[in-house]
Amino acid sequence: MKKLDLGTEKISKLLMAFSIPCIISMLINSVYNIVDQIFIGQGVGYLGNAATNIIFPLVIICTALASIVGNGCAAELSLKLGEGKKNEAKKSVGCSITVLIIIAILFCIISYLTLPTLIKLFGCTDSVMPYALAYGKIIVLGSPFMIIYSGLASIIRADGSPKYSMVCLVIGAILNIILDYIFIMILNMGVEGGALATVIGQVVSFIIALVYIPRMKSFKLNKEDFVPSKTIFKTLGFGTSSFITQMTILVLFIFMNNVMTRYGVGTEYGADIPLSVYGVISKITGLYVSAVLGVAIGAQPIIGYNYGAGKYNRVRETLKKVLLVNFIIGFIFNISFLLFPKQIVSVFGSADNSLYIKFATDFCRIFLLVSMLNAFEMTSSVVIQSFGNVKKATALSFIRQIILFIPIALILTNIFGLYGAIYAGPIADTICFIVVIFIFTSEYRKIKAKEETTETITIENIEKKKSNSDLIITINREYGSGGRYVAKLLADSLNANFYDKEIIRMTASKTGLTEKYIDESEQKLTNMGNMYYNNDNELFIAESKVIKEISKNTPCVIVGRCANYVLKNNKNVISIFLYSSDEDKEKRCIKYYGLKKKDALKEINRINIAREKHYKHYTNSNWRDLNNYDYTFNVDKLGVEKTAEIIKNIVLNIKK
Repeated sequence: MKKLDLGTEKISKLLMAFSIPCIISMLINSVYNIVDQIFIGQGVGYLGNAATNIIFPLVIICTALASIVGNGCAAELSLKLGEGKKNEAKKSVGCSITVLIIIAILFCIISYLTLPTLIKLFGCTDSVMPYALAYGKIIVLGSPFMIIYSGLASIIRADGSPKYSMVCLVIGAILNIILDYIFIMILNMGVEGGALATVIGQVVSFIIALVYIPRMKSFKLNKEDFVPSKTIFKTLGFGTSSFITQMTILVLFIFMNNVMTRYGVGTEYGADIPLSVYGVISKITGLYVSAVLGVAIGAQPIIGYNYGAGKYNRVRETLKKVLLVNFIIGFIFNISFLLFPKQIVSVFGSADNSLYIKFATDFCRIFLLVSMLNAFEMTSSVVIQSFGNVKKATALSFIRQIILFIPIALILTNIFGLYGAIYAGPIADTICFIVVIFIFTSEYRKIKAKEETTETITIENIEKKKSNSDLIITINREYGSGGRYVAKLLADSLNANFYDKEIIRMTASKTGLTEKYIDESEQKLTNMGNMYYNNDNELFIAESKVIKEISKNTPCVIVGRCANYVLKNNKNVISIFLYSSDEDKEKRCIKYYGLKKKDALKEINRINIAREKHYKHYTNSNWRDLNNYDYTFNVDKLGVEKTAEIIKNIVLNIKK
C-alpha cells in the first residue's frame, strides 16, 4: 500500500488495493453480527431469531458508545501527532480509555437493571420474552468488553497498527463461530449458548486489544494520563458523526420491530414471525451494505486526495468505476433477493414453517424490490464526504431512513396494515434515488467545471501570477545529482538568499535542539507495519515554520525539506526537481563525497529512498512525480553550470 501513489497510479489498481481490505473488514463485522442468528435459527427456531433481533438495538447502542469515544479519540490522536503535540495526544488517549471503561460499566449496570422494560420498548412479544431475557442478560453482562475493545480498536488503528486492530476482530469472530456450533448444535444450550459464544469472543478480543495499550508506538502512557479531564468533551465532539449514524440505525430498527409486532398480531403470521423475519432480512442486507460501503469507503482516500490535488479527471474516473462496481454488486444482491428468497432465509432456520417462509419470501421480494438503488445513495454519501461536504453527506444518510421511510411506513400501515411497512421500502428507495440523483449530479457538475477551468502550468501562467513579485525557488534533488551546487550557483547569480544547512541552524535556535541532532534526525523514518512515522514529527513542523519565515526574505532559493509542499499556497513559488543518471550520480559521489565505488550506488539509493519516504509521509505525494514541480531538469545532460544558467534565464524572464 505504501508504494501506491494516489495521484498517478492506475485507478483500477488503487481501487483493488484500497477497497478489497475494507470490504473484507466490513464483511467480517457483519458476519460477527449474524452468526448467532444463523445458529440460533437452526438450533432454536424463529422465536430464538426474534430474541436476537430484540436485543440487537443494545448492540447498536454499544457500537455507538464505542464510536463516539474510540473514533473521536482516534481522530484527535492523528491530529495531535500531526501537530507534534505528543503530550496532548497521550492525555487524550489515556483520558478516553478511562471514560470508555466508565461508560461501558454504566451501560452494563443500567441496561441489566432495566432489561425487561427495554426489550418491551424494542417490540418484544410475550412468547419471545423468555428467550430475549435469557439471551439479553448474558449479552449485557459482556457488553463492557464489546464497548471497550471496539473503542480501543479505533485507537490502535490511529496508532498505526491496522493489522493488529483487525486481529482483535477476526480472532473474536472465528472463536464465536466455533463456540456457537459447539454450544448450540452439540451441547443444545439454546439462546444462552449463542450469547455465551458471543461474549467469550468479545472477551478474547478485549484482552488482545488491552495487551496493545502498554506497547503503543507513538508514546508510552503514564498513570497520570488516565485521569479524566474536561478535554474529553472535545474528543467526543470528533466522534459525534459516528454516534449520530448509529443512532439513526437504532431508531429505524426499533421502529420496524414495533411495526412488525403491532401490525403482525392481527394477521395469520402473528407478531413473532414478522419480528423474526425483519431481524433476518436486516442481517442479510447488512452483508449487501458492507460490500457497497467497502468499495465506497475504500475509494474515499483516492477521491479525496485527487480532489484536493486538483486532478479532477482522476476524480471523475474513480467515481465512474466505483458506481459501476457498486451497481454490479447491487444488481447481484437484488436479483438474489427476488429469485432465491426462500433459500436465503432458510439459512436462518424455520424452513419447515410455511407461514414463516411465505412472509419471509414476500418481505424479500417486496421490501427489497429495488434495493440495488440503495447502492447509489450509499456511494453518493461517502463520495460527497470525500469532497469535504460533511453536512450534505450526513443529510444523504438521513433521507432514506428517517425523512422518507418512517413517514411513508406510518401512512401505508394505516391503509394496508403490516404489508404497508413492506411497501414503504421500495417507495422510499425510489424517491431517495431520484433525490440523490439531483444532489450527486450537482456535485459532479462542479467537478467537471473545475476540471475545465483548471489551469495548465505553463511559463505564461507562472508569469501572470508571479511577474510582479520577487520569487522563491524550491529545489528538490536526487542525492548525487549536483542539485545543491546548482541551487548555490543559482542563488549567487540572482543575488538571492540561499537556504540549506542554514535551515538547521535556524531550527536549532528556535527549538533548543542541537544542530547535530537535527542534522541526524532529518528524514529518518521508522517503518511500522504499512505506515511510516518520524521519531520527531515536531522537527518537521519546526522546520516548516522556519521555511515559511524565510520565504518572506525574497528572492531566495530553498533546498529540500518539502519546501515546495510547505509553500504550496504561496503564489510566488517556482518548484524545481533535479535528477541525473545512476552513472553520473555515482561518479559525483565518488569524486566529491569520497564514497568508495563499491558502496556509492548503494548509499545513493539509500538516501534517495529515505527522501522519497519522507516526502510521501508528509505530503502524501510522490517525490519523483514530475507533476509536482513546475520544471524538471536532467543535470547530467546539461551540466551543473548550464542547468543553473537555464533556471536563471527562466526566472529573469518571469520577473520581466
